[in-house]
Amino acid sequence: MTLEILTPEKEIFSGEVYGVQLPGISGSFEVLDKHASMVSALKAGSLKILVDKTSTTLYNIKSGFVEVLNNKTVVLVEGAEQK
Repeated sequence: MTLEILTPEKEIFSGEVYGVQLPGISGSFEVLDKHASMVSALKAGSLKILVDKTSTTLYNIKSGFVEVLNNKTVVLVEGAEQK
């Protein structure tokens, strides 16, 4: 699936990934390949990109939103920095 992580200032990440773990306002959740369409609010916390089944990348994010549509996940956050 395609993942994009965007802040008001710049694009943080864009590429093909296995999945992503996100800090939702009601608890953490994971989006994998061919996930159903959804929109969710995010709280500040840790976002984990599952590049493949063995490799991950971590970011600390501020609050924002995520949209999953047509096997593309777009994460819009106030700020993000790689751990």
